Amino acid sequence: MKAARILEYKKPLVIEDIPIPDIQPDEVLVKVAACGMCQSDILLVDGFFQTYADIPPPVIPGHEITGTIEKMGNLIPAIAGLAEGDHVAVSPGWGDGVCRHCQAGNHQICPNVRWPGFGTYGGFAEYIPVPARYIIKVPKNLTLTQLAPLTDAGLTPYRAIKKIRDAGGFGPDRVIGVFGVGGLGAYAVQYAKLMSGGGKVVAFARNLDKLAIAKEYGADHIIAIKGKSAADVGKELQQATGQGKLDAIIDTVGATEMMQMGFSLLATSGHYADVGFMGDRIDVPLFPRVSGEQTFHGSFWGNNTDLSEVMALAAQDKIKHTIKTIQFDQINEYIELLRAGEVIGRAVVEY
Repeated sequence: MKAARILEYKKPLVIEDIPIPDIQPDEVLVKVAACGMCQSDILLVDGFFQTYADIPPPVIPGHEITGTIEKMGNLIPAIAGLAEGDHVAVSPGWGDGVCRHCQAGNHQICPNVRWPGFGTYGGFAEYIPVPARYIIKVPKNLTLTQLAPLTDAGLTPYRAIKKIRDAGGFGPDRVIGVFGVGGLGAYAVQYAKLMSGGGKVVAFARNLDKLAIAKEYGADHIIAIKGKSAADVGKELQQATGQGKLDAIIDTVGATEMMQMGFSLLATSGHYADVGFMGDRIDVPLFPRVSGEQTFHGSFWGNNTDLSEVMALAAQDKIKHTIKTIQFDQINEYIELLRAGEVIGRAVVEY
């Protein structure tokens, strides 16, 4: 099969032919139809994750995967409801199945987790072996290219917004901020409108084209933050919504300066959910967080239940997509474009 692999970190991927992988008795072989490209792929190529885990090359990136079942292991029970030819999405974060997190259904935070696209096999290849319990069957009338980004870009902000909702952070009198309108933020705006109980949704970003997408996808207000202080942004927020603070924030970037701005705009008893880690550090004053009884939610990817809910929303045509389809031999080109912030929405490799 054709695969694009990291043979050396901080170098372009090497496109080469390698053997189609064998599968274990509890696995299926997925013929990849589409794979989204994520900022995490850039961080992986650049060696960011080596600080937190040893991921020795060769590595096949790509974790936003949809496709069809090519082959099934002989220990997959009939109750799984899977068959060759089924259209499927690959759930991220393959847990060991026995730890307390897996037992609670949160396999993506298992201490022994395996990640597709962060090891030997990933979506930047024509086939990938997947444990059957991490396969989500999807209707054949849905477009696999559109579903691929939902396994991360569409899944990750969904879980974060559920956290704020379940903590009581939403309501009809609340103002919700979405920071960053890239691949994740465009979905976050839509979920905030769907799930915030009638709150006002405000999108914040540097790029005007991305803000235009946020407005198209339902943001009540958009605010450009490039070159502006937090005080200036707060004044614009006051003019737009009648209040200069945000009751809830979904941050899809996690850049240090953006987080500083976000926390300075967070209201008393406000909720801040972050899914991005472009900055890798939080550097904010502590006292306002304590005296204002603010809550910070770390939120990481999503579990099978979250992904099934997202796929159900897609099946009901409640999710819009901004997708740029590319071919396999354009992967390195689009890694550079993504690194430069020049991709609007999600680039998706089609096979």
